[in-house]
Amino acid sequence: MARRVSVARAATITVVGWTAGLVVFFPILWMVLTSFKTELEAFSMPPKFLLFKWTLENYRVVQERSDYIAHVWNSIAISFGSVLLSMLIAIPAAWAMAFAPTERTRGTLLWMLSTKMMPPVGVLVPIYLIYRDLGLLDSRFGLIALLCLGDLPIVVWMLYTYFKEIPIGILEASRMDGIGPLREVVFVLAPMALPGIASTILLNVILAWN
Repeated sequence: MARRVSVARAATITVVGWTAGLVVFFPILWMVLTSFKTELEAFSMPPKFLLFKWTLENYRVVQERSDYIAHVWNSIAISFGSVLLSMLIAIPAAWAMAFAPTERTRGTLLWMLSTKMMPPVGVLVPIYLIYRDLGLLDSRFGLIALLCLGDLPIVVWMLYTYFKEIPIGILEASRMDGIGPLREVVFVLAPMALPGIASTILLNVILAWN
């Protein structure tokens, strides 16, 4: 009896979960389908779900008007460039703070977090002057560096939290086997913290893209 109840409960939860997911996803699906319709079919009543004449005309018009592919490529290059630079800086920083802390580690973490409380407009003029002097205005690298520095406090904090959950004894055992710091991070720490690193990268991509 208990077995039947548990199976029925699991089935109910599954159905409810899929239903909620479809309800949330349906507007996105409808938007994508509408992009393949003509203007007349997009406003037809009753609405046509799949049985309509598919066309790429809307995409062609958008590309001709604004060179959309180039803009998308800029967004992808800048977002993922920022994420890559952030992770290259944040992983060693979080490793040092988690496994080789000093008396200033806590203060440094709090200071990094406090920088997110400053309104961005408060540093707009200094950043503009620095970028002007360095010749980074209107450049991809300038935007990548700016996004990286803006998201770095959150990225370091997240990685630091994940790294603290890893037993230091495992790292000490690898050091006794003669492994160096770089190989320790790449072959020992990263595989154990992979879920945390993946979630941090995902959040970083969202922040950089926005």
